[in-house]
Amino acid sequence: MISTPFSPNIGFEDFRRFASDPALSKHEKVGFPDSYRQGYEDAIFADIRSKLTNLGVAGGRAMDIGAGCSDLPRQLMEFCAQAGQDIVLVDSAEMLSLLADAPNLSKIAGAFPDIEGFADRYRSSVDAILCYSVIQYVFLESSVFRFVDEALSLLVPGGQMLIGDVPNVSKRKRFFASDTGKRFHKEFMKTDRDPEVRFNQIELNYMDDSVVLALVQRARAQGFEAYILPQGPGLPMANRREDILITRP
Repeated sequence: MISTPFSPNIGFEDFRRFASDPALSKHEKVGFPDSYRQGYEDAIFADIRSKLTNLGVAGGRAMDIGAGCSDLPRQLMEFCAQAGQDIVLVDSAEMLSLLADAPNLSKIAGAFPDIEGFADRYRSSVDAILCYSVIQYVFLESSVFRFVDEALSLLVPGGQMLIGDVPNVSKRKRFFASDTGKRFHKEFMKTDRDPEVRFNQIELNYMDDSVVLALVQRARAQGFEAYILPQGPGLPMANRREDILITRP
């Protein structure tokens, strides 16, 4: 069975194929229906900037791991160029080919962190790392702890990493079990029935509170500060996703 952008359990090789599929929109190529991103990316980027405050540091370096090809990396590239900050985009060659080149831009093709020489080249040299709506795919097909450990090794003192748009099934359940979540479900689905929510069961392949909290605990145990942050209320999935901000003291 061929995976689609909305299939469960997709990974790096699937996204390489999506990037080369002319039938898919720029949002579908990175795993979203158009309705989940169209018209929202300005608000998403503003939310990112409010948390990842090292973006735009003149003379510094920013990095987007799993950049994709939507308008978000384009906004990031333009913002960094105007500020005089170098930007490194990491993704498949197929995905990166959909983004224009620029003087302040480096494109690194491959699946992070398994890119030869990458860690040695960029260790302790990055002011701001963005990893947006990517960590769930790492969780499925790789080691999420190794991924984050390797990324944190790239930060300068005072550097920041934002692991954004984390789908947390525990947060999702809490929302849909609430009166607010029930109303949201009924209005969105055009139904009179409450959403089905089941607690205390195995959730194969889904990130939950235990994973999110473990990432925070691991970062803190390694000498970093780490925080779980809510998304802005205007974002399309703010009621069931959240962000992790990690800083190197």
